[in-house]
Amino acid sequence: MDGLLIDSERAISEAWIAGAKALGFKLEMSDFLGVVGRAAQQSVPMLIEMLGSEEAMRATAAKARELLPRSAGGPVFPLKPGALMLLEALRHAGIPCAVASSSDVDEIRHRLGHVDVLKYFRCITGGNEVAHGKPDPAIYLLAASRLGVAPAECIAFEDSENGARAAQAAGIRVVIVPDLKHPPEDVAARAHGVMGSLAEAIAHVPHWFPTL
Repeated sequence: MDGLLIDSERAISEAWIAGAKALGFKLEMSDFLGVVGRAAQQSVPMLIEMLGSEEAMRATAAKARELLPRSAGGPVFPLKPGALMLLEALRHAGIPCAVASSSDVDEIRHRLGHVDVLKYFRCITGGNEVAHGKPDPAIYLLAASRLGVAPAECIAFEDSENGARAAQAAGIRVVIVPDLKHPPEDVAARAHGVMGSLAEAIAHVPHWFPTL
């Protein structure tokens, strides 16, 4: 979701780095990129190590939240280019869609509800629903199960290395749309495609789902 459907990863990363700097802590973008695409159970310990203590991590998180655009329910971000067009194309083709995000379910619903695209998804799977987050395949296996579709029949759209690895480990074809960084060669080589935006995927829908 973040960095793929929602244009949030850059704003979140910059808010954490600015928040750390304001509090006198050191946090570099190159370090923060390591937590992108990971669920809280993985990213929190990593951030504690980067910032030196749990207290420093919590203070930085609070400062970062202050710096992000918000509504009553939490941070809000715009859709990524091409996201709505692709969702419309998939719905028109009768292809059921799911969200498999490292974010908590409530956060997913808030962010996607803010940009009015929840209606496009048959089910939502969040990082708080699995014991192991991305790059573990659990979240994708759960999403496919809720859709009632075999993993091999699914296509995952991912922006992050951790997400792409999770989908590949689940036996799902992956189309990578890089956001903050390009995937490493081994991940890109096994991808179903690497594209500049979600809009580029629309023309491929009839070929990816020929039986629908």
